[in-house]
Amino acid sequence: MFDMDGTLVDTEHLWWQAAAEIATGLGLTLTDHDLPEVLGQAIEHTAGHLHRSSGTDLSEAELAAQLGDSFAGKVAAEIVPRPGALALLAALRDAQVPTALVSASPRRVVDLVLGSLGRDWFTVTLAAEDTERTKPAPDPYLAAAGLLGLDPAGCVAVEDTPTGVASAHAAGCAVLAVPSAVPIAAAPRVTLLDSLERADLALLGKLAAARAV
Repeated sequence: MFDMDGTLVDTEHLWWQAAAEIATGLGLTLTDHDLPEVLGQAIEHTAGHLHRSSGTDLSEAELAAQLGDSFAGKVAAEIVPRPGALALLAALRDAQVPTALVSASPRRVVDLVLGSLGRDWFTVTLAAEDTERTKPAPDPYLAAAGLLGLDPAGCVAVEDTPTGVASAHAAGCAVLAVPSAVPIAAAPRVTLLDSLERADLALLGKLAAARAV
């Protein structure tokens, strides 16, 4: 089960750009201190952070709409697969392993990315609107496992942020973490790689089997 932004496609920097531009319009300058409130987070979370930090008269819903429009526009103009992503997806498809795309981005952004990468890579896809709560809650990964008809403990979540890792952990999944813009601390239940180019079916099978026992 794959996260999308920063894991399969190089879009985390676009999300940061969108948030930074909106913040500038509110009289704010985002710094590294703001990273946990932006990268890996749903639009509503970041909108709430900007609302609290700026004291703007704009509502959180209005900020979320601005963020969504800006991010969607940037993604439409620039979708770049992460190194090793398509090769790993191809290996999984050839081996007939069921896969899920599990994203905290809105459906319109997910569909933009799928239109570029191809929709046939995934058995199921979930966007932010598809569960009552999104990451870091376990709901997205629990829902994806349910749609695949699998026990979450036998699934591997591939993530790039602490927020996504927390979501997958809470759902009971094994986690393969390939950090993009935010470091991920080493932990007993997290396998860290510096690139998806180093991931293969043997590693994914090992991780799934270890968590399923």
